[in-house]
Amino acid sequence: MAERFFLLILLVLYKVGIANTDNEIVFNSIPIRLKNATIINEYSTRIPFKLVDRLIVIEGKIKGESGNFIIDTGSETMILNKVHFKTYPFQKATKTTSGILKNVDKLFEKKIEKLSLKELTLKDKQSDIIDLSHIEKSKKIKLLGIIGFNILKDYEVFIDLYLNQITLTKIDSEGNTLSDKIYLEKISDTLDFQLKNHTIVINSYIGKEEVTLALDSGAEFNQIHKGISKKALKHFYPQKRIKLIGASKKEIEVVYGNLFRVRLSDKTYFGPMKTMLTNLHNMNKAFGTDLDGVLGHDFFAQRRVIINYRKEKLYIIKYPLIR
Repeated sequence: MAERFFLLILLVLYKVGIANTDNEIVFNSIPIRLKNATIINEYSTRIPFKLVDRLIVIEGKIKGESGNFIIDTGSETMILNKVHFKTYPFQKATKTTSGILKNVDKLFEKKIEKLSLKELTLKDKQSDIIDLSHIEKSKKIKLLGIIGFNILKDYEVFIDLYLNQITLTKIDSEGNTLSDKIYLEKISDTLDFQLKNHTIVINSYIGKEEVTLALDSGAEFNQIHKGISKKALKHFYPQKRIKLIGASKKEIEVVYGNLFRVRLSDKTYFGPMKTMLTNLHNMNKAFGTDLDGVLGHDFFAQRRVIINYRKEKLYIIKYPLIR
């Protein structure tokens, strides 16, 4: 019998997105404060996170009520959990949604009037509002919302699963950081990517086979497409079948195992990663991409990475050697 897994793979669920990752957000004049954020300088902020299963989660507070936000590079706009925003007016969305778990029911929109990080202010960010109560139940956390592309794109984003922290540094229109005193770590590799809509797309290799992979911090497990070439597929070693439930509350069954021989460059390669074999047709159709797979949690677990959306570059920082 297939083992039952509850997990969130936000990139492939819907063509929507998320909120903010800063010190203070104002939602209809209601401040949202992120817990334990450290101001490095006027342009940079460091925020600690915790891993809930395989999701990157930061703590926040709204009107004295504490909760959690998921950091998801695979989401497009802000998502708020309808369960905790029942008393606020919102309008029904006109957009449609798509993904391997098909449509998300009852999607709504709300404009966020102002997002502020000390001296840095972002205005008029769009938010989507859906019922995420089943995610709260499966993850056993109070989930206020999700933070993704339409906020993260204005920063250079350093996701560090070694120290469990995310560093945000404000960038200009060309993608240059407004501060040159940010990181102590040494960059070991620089990779180009393409931004397809809001999706980070990387030209990669599985074995000697060229593949196109998306990078998504909201994916708890890597995914490879059932239609991938046989030469690439031979490096996937299946273990069992599992069931997934996503934001649409619909359940599907996929094959789960380990993926070997993934390489982004001659300097950046990976050990075996937990991976699911699934059908990415709907996701490719929704995002206008032609992906062979998705890199999720295990990518970030093996490589500390800095994302610069405007320059369309990834900066790789190796984990320190433990002697």
